[in-house]
Amino acid sequence: MSVVLMKKELRLMATKVETAKISSAAERVSKDPRWQSIVERDQKADGSFFYSVKTTGVYCRPSCAARLARPENVEFHNSCADARQAGFRSCKRCKPDEVSLADQNKEKIATVCRLIESSEEEPTLQELADSAGLSTYHFHRLFKSITGLTPKAYATAHRAKKMRKELERGGSITEAMFEAGFGSSSRFYEKTNAVLGMTPTDFRRGGAKIDIRFAIAQCSLGAILVAQSERGICSILLGDDADELARDLQDRFPNANLIGGDNEFEKLVAQVISFVETPGIGLDLPLDVRGTAFQQRVWQALRKIPAGTTVSYTELANRLGLPKAVRAVASACAANKIAVAIPCHRVVRNDGGLSGYRWGVERKATLIKREANA
Repeated sequence: MSVVLMKKELRLMATKVETAKISSAAERVSKDPRWQSIVERDQKADGSFFYSVKTTGVYCRPSCAARLARPENVEFHNSCADARQAGFRSCKRCKPDEVSLADQNKEKIATVCRLIESSEEEPTLQELADSAGLSTYHFHRLFKSITGLTPKAYATAHRAKKMRKELERGGSITEAMFEAGFGSSSRFYEKTNAVLGMTPTDFRRGGAKIDIRFAIAQCSLGAILVAQSERGICSILLGDDADELARDLQDRFPNANLIGGDNEFEKLVAQVISFVETPGIGLDLPLDVRGTAFQQRVWQALRKIPAGTTVSYTELANRLGLPKAVRAVASACAANKIAVAIPCHRVVRNDGGLSGYRWGVERKATLIKREANA
């Protein structure tokens, strides 16, 4: 073989080896879950890792808006220091060495939340926006995307929390009124009855004077407790132990007048059980829903999910216009104590897996299956 042919053969072999290396590197990076975060420019992944690009010599945060690099040119790093030590410089576009815009916004909103909580009177939207250095429109939109609530709803929820704490502490209603930041007694009673589901006096007494009828029966899912106040059904609980369900109701309304259901009430319980067994018949009963403003938003969204279908926690958060509040949405689902009627069982993980059901994953699977076959 001539020298020329040998050189050509060697070059060809070297090219094949290099191509194989590139293919292997691309496959390795593409299979790494961090690569998908880069493809999606996921801001939630910012800070968890950084990546460098061999062809540009820079390192970036996952959400960098620069043109997507080829996977074979990408390397992952645990920190900026690691990337610099490997010989890469900071990207001038996403500035990975600086605090991200998302973190800056979170810090701004956190500061505003502290301002709301420490103010004796509720600040105006303009005052809050000015404190954050933003326009009222941008501030309102940003606040809602991060907290899941409007500034007004956040302030109301905080006042309700202070009110509950003061009443539970045993303070007078007048003290609770001023502690929660209500300027007049009429406004205080207007708001508190809606938030507490009863008058402040009755709340302070643990639900005293409130009549709650309840009954415990058996269904295919085990024991079921149905409780109803004058406003509507306030609890539907599922479990294996009837006594435990009764204790759960007592803990929720420690001083309420719990009344065993009569024959008329038994008909309502039978209606609920029929819905559990045959979801296709539907359930249209008044509910006495008590929770924070955010929880009630989530629970209302749950009731709009058609029977026989499921959504992920991420999808539910998106429907609420709160894509960054997935964990808060999941917590609100877990806080629901009116099973079936507020169908938190219709929410699943992103991969379709079942989890996070107060009354057990097996019951959740059964309910979903029944609704799908109804």
